[in-house]
Amino acid sequence: MTDSQVLIAVPEHPRGEGASAEHLRRLREAIEAHGFEVRWAVDAADAEAVLRTEAGLTAALIAWELPRRQGTGAEPGGASVLRSVGRRFQNLPVFLIMADDGVRDLPLWVSESVVGYVWPLEDTPGFIAGRVTTAARTYREAVLPPFFRALRRFDDAHEYSWHTPAHAGGVALLKSPAGRAFHDYFGERLLRSDLSISVGELGSLFEHTGPIGEAERNAARVFGSDLTYFVLHGDSTCNRVVGHFSVTRDEIALVDRNCHKSVLHGLVVSGARPVYLIPTRNGYGLAGPLPPAELAGDSVAARIAANPLTAQAVSPDAQYAVFTNSTYDGLCYDASAAAHALAPSTPRLHFDEAWFAYARFHPLYAGRYGMSVDEDSFPGPDRPTVFSTQSTHKLLAALSQSAMIHVRPAPRAPVGHDRFNEALMMHGTTSPLYPMIASLDVATAMMDGPQGHWLVDEAVTEAVRFRQEMIRIRRRIEEAGDRPPWFFGVWQPETVTDPGSGERFAFDEAPAELLRTEPSCWHLEPGAAWHGFPGLTAGYCMLDPVKVTLTCPGIDAGGDTADWGIPARVLTAYLATRHIVVEKTDTYTTLVLFSMGITKGKWGTLLDALMDFKSLYDQDAPLDRVLPALVAEHPRRYAGATLRELCQDMHDHLRSARLVDLLDTAFRELPEPVEPPQLCYQRLVRGGTHRVRLLDSPGQVAAAMVTVTPPGIPVLMPGENVGAPDGPLLRYLSALESFDRRFPGFGSETHGVTVDPDTGDYLIECLRPTAHKEAPRAAPPAQRGSTARTPDRT
Repeated sequence: MTDSQVLIAVPEHPRGEGASAEHLRRLREAIEAHGFEVRWAVDAADAEAVLRTEAGLTAALIAWELPRRQGTGAEPGGASVLRSVGRRFQNLPVFLIMADDGVRDLPLWVSESVVGYVWPLEDTPGFIAGRVTTAARTYREAVLPPFFRALRRFDDAHEYSWHTPAHAGGVALLKSPAGRAFHDYFGERLLRSDLSISVGELGSLFEHTGPIGEAERNAARVFGSDLTYFVLHGDSTCNRVVGHFSVTRDEIALVDRNCHKSVLHGLVVSGARPVYLIPTRNGYGLAGPLPPAELAGDSVAARIAANPLTAQAVSPDAQYAVFTNSTYDGLCYDASAAAHALAPSTPRLHFDEAWFAYARFHPLYAGRYGMSVDEDSFPGPDRPTVFSTQSTHKLLAALSQSAMIHVRPAPRAPVGHDRFNEALMMHGTTSPLYPMIASLDVATAMMDGPQGHWLVDEAVTEAVRFRQEMIRIRRRIEEAGDRPPWFFGVWQPETVTDPGSGERFAFDEAPAELLRTEPSCWHLEPGAAWHGFPGLTAGYCMLDPVKVTLTCPGIDAGGDTADWGIPARVLTAYLATRHIVVEKTDTYTTLVLFSMGITKGKWGTLLDALMDFKSLYDQDAPLDRVLPALVAEHPRRYAGATLRELCQDMHDHLRSARLVDLLDTAFRELPEPVEPPQLCYQRLVRGGTHRVRLLDSPGQVAAAMVTVTPPGIPVLMPGENVGAPDGPLLRYLSALESFDRRFPGFGSETHGVTVDPDTGDYLIECLRPTAHKEAPRAAPPAQRGSTARTPDRT
């Protein structure tokens, strides 16, 4: 590490007078002569600022009698700095600088926090520097996780490449002008680390040997699983692997309707027959959790019995269930409660945790993630096997597409490594990008020990600060009386209760420490108006504070609309002109993520942009000033309009079309399933489908999934009947089609829909009516109606 640093925290300044200052100055020079940069601090506040901002520290010398921060009690400053080291770093070598022989007067915990003591005037600066830098080098080597350490050693060997890839460490690129530009842009180190699977000393991604296997086992320890597998094609591939392994052709799978499209792709590959579970929705159009009643055994059994596809299933018992945790909008389950509820219905439970890889590393999320379902939280023979699939790159610090599968097998549905590995190999690559593997290894190391909690806690803290500041700004606007009294809201509880004292606070007046550490502050209390989801029980669902949903005027969580409003699509179009790209936009809400990369400066720019939008709206600014590119692209539609006119026109259209209500109905009243997804795919690739306009689609069977973003959830699955002309699905899609025609530039991103460039009509892929029906497939007599345990797939 070229930026290796040593912290020296002492009361004396290195430019001070006297023997002590001179000795410390020489110590600094000796450490720097060993190739380390020295960061100097003269009090506890300075030292803790270095600890917060410098991740490259490799050692520290801290004076016990360091001046303390004001208001921190009678304890010496060195004590608070030692505690900060313990919260921020794991095994950082710390030497305590002593002024006398008072070691025996130190608290016992100090000896557990330091690796040695230093009396500066009793040893030479060179000797002390040697002790410190030796410890620093040992730490610097140990801090590297297994695969990344091995990759660095291989790179440092500077061996010639006699294997693929053909760029040979970047050498081939230097023979072309375009290649040279690529080489210079990305750098030689990346290209030298792009290696072939033939490099045996780095191990095998599919055999799980060598440093790669060691890295996966280390990840299993850190993430709390029994088995962990690295995947290089994102959580989408993780979902396909787990689905392909867990359920086979004509077996029943229970599927959260609020699922990612990759879950469906897993069903297509496996040939399973899906039975969908329906999540709640609120007035904003946000998808909520699957309510407890939906997971109950009798409810699941009723859905299976009512589904036409299950008549040809090999067994009436589901072999696999998958649901999203946390949801796109940050709703996470009591994992043990969900597992207990679904256990009577299935032996395998899959938590799709694409956006939730950090949950294990902060007590706020205790018991809210898949790998928390273990022998302690769910003892006994009924515990299902649990899979968690995570996009490590989304909210942890891995490269894009880097992901992991975590497995906690149960005797009820064993997971044999060799057989699971077969599914992994079907979907993986034999040409892995080694920097991606290294990024998974490093992302794991970053979360190991106290630093994992520190990193997540920082993100939670910044999210809490932003949330509270949004409310305070709104209150100040209302109290000022010099401008229209409105501002954007934040979807969160209006009040919270301290469970220790019973004291209730307005959200913006609650102690930040309470919001940062107390899970009950974020629970979706049954019947609470702010979230708008029915059918919940106490503690069942929690809002993740780092996923911040901004609400726009015009509608509330109960679905009541106002006479005026600001559709979120207009807001996010403006934010894009300020180089602020949000994660998701719904009709009147927009989602921003407070990842580990968020800073006060970053969210401060968002606050400023929101205030500027309000000012432009209140002034009724010309649209060509607010969204000039939109007006330039669609001058006939928007020339001469103002921002307020556009917002009101769009709000009136959404309200008269009842788009949010139609969305809710379309997701609540599911289309009738007619054919299994795998059969639809077979016909799709063999010409057994055709594209039809919405007007011509009633009664036809969809051949491909239709997913509308927003909200990003499938409204129509392959094999489902489109329904009647006045049915919920076609009314919803027709309303979207009308919206897109009326407001060019603000159209929905709709996967599975082709837009006719001449008419703007929606076209969807349907099975040709002449295609033959699937022949019924009788199940073996011994299995029909069986309630026996699932076959052992090990």
